[in-house]
Amino acid sequence: MTALTREQVRASRRISMVLRHRPESAGLRLDANGWVPVADLLRALGLTRAELDVIVENNDKSRFAIDRRADDADWIRASQGHSSRVAVDLGLPPADPPAVLFHGTPVSNVGSIRREGLRSRSRHHVHLSKDVPTALVVGRRRSAEVAVFEVAAAAMAESGHVFHRSDNGVWLTSEVPAGYLSLKPTNP
Repeated sequence: MTALTREQVRASRRISMVLRHRPESAGLRLDANGWVPVADLLRALGLTRAELDVIVENNDKSRFAIDRRADDADWIRASQGHSSRVAVDLGLPPADPPAVLFHGTPVSNVGSIRREGLRSRSRHHVHLSKDVPTALVVGRRRSAEVAVFEVAAAAMAESGHVFHRSDNGVWLTSEVPAGYLSLKPTNP
């Protein structure tokens, strides 16, 4: 994997915004599972297929999935992270989570998370990481001061909470009640 240029990062963010939050801003309509023809996305965003391939291949979080359909047309979608205002069903089957998962967040959110748990808010799901280093990276997207919560995922699943695993390894669930969370000490 090679690092994306600034222009490629900007294009990646635009693709994310369109596929996850505002497809109509580019004149696109996602299918029920969040897919759109690659040709339509390229035309709407003024990208070449070569530019898109570099972005998809080298995106630091594997945000996008490409699927070749029976008619040999390629379709693309965001792997997860859709706003609740975008009606999509990723079609991910329920999955048994590991014993623990992790959630990185700015330190300023710790109090409310301890009281309310983790809620999806404006997204379809709460996103959880498989390890602390990944959770720290995710938390640092919004703040330099990050806290990491450990999630008792297996206990949640035993209590009936449903988990899914996206194509890029992010664990998804609708909520994490406060009783399943513990603050994990982290070293800067």
